[in-house]
Amino acid sequence: MSEPSKPTLSPDTQAMLDCLRLAVSKTLERKRRLGQYSVQWNGTTPFTVGDDAPADLKTPAQPDRH
Repeated sequence: MSEPSKPTLSPDTQAMLDCLRLAVSKTLERKRRLGQYSVQWNGTTPFTVGDDAPADLKTPAQPDRH
């Protein structure tokens, strides 16, 4: 089977997406430098990244692949 193609985004939409990605990247890097943990999503469950993260959410669960 062929992979589905990505939709073409308008230039304004692409600019907004790029801006959001940059903002998230900068924020995650800042939290890492400050020693703060972050909560992320693996597609099915949340997990945390960082030294001070709660232990029960520390390890990302693998998403189910059917």
